Amino acid sequence: MDDSRRKIRVVAGMIEKDGRYLITQRRPVATLPLLWEFPGGRVEEGEADEAALIRELKEEMRIDVSVGDRVIHVEHSYADYDIDFRVYRCQILAGEIQHVRVHDHRWVLPGELDRYEFPAADEKTMRKLLELDR
Repeated sequence: MDDSRRKIRVVAGMIEKDGRYLITQRRPVATLPLLWEFPGGRVEEGEADEAALIRELKEEMRIDVSVGDRVIHVEHSYADYDIDFRVYRCQILAGEIQHVRVHDHRWVLPGELDRYEFPAADEKTMRKLLELDR
């Protein structure tokens, strides 16, 4: 990765319930519109990954989560920037999922993930998840 390029740190939550994982759909006006992903967002300057994840999930869906172990870390270069992408196991503590800053959500089995279109960095994550799941 080129040090002069913009690097964005992104965190996402891998939330599992009854063998299914929560994925969310990006809004039509978002970058990479209508693609699916694990919910999360950008880490602000000086913010810890866990704090960013708790904040983002509250802002996006009005849910409170606890953040567990980091399970996946990938780096990916898009045309204009680099992503440092970290996925943590999370548990929902409170709240019902609302579509505040997401277009839609689904609970999907690992074997169903390939039916959804994900951004490139998330594709790498999905492959790692499926390897973890074996």
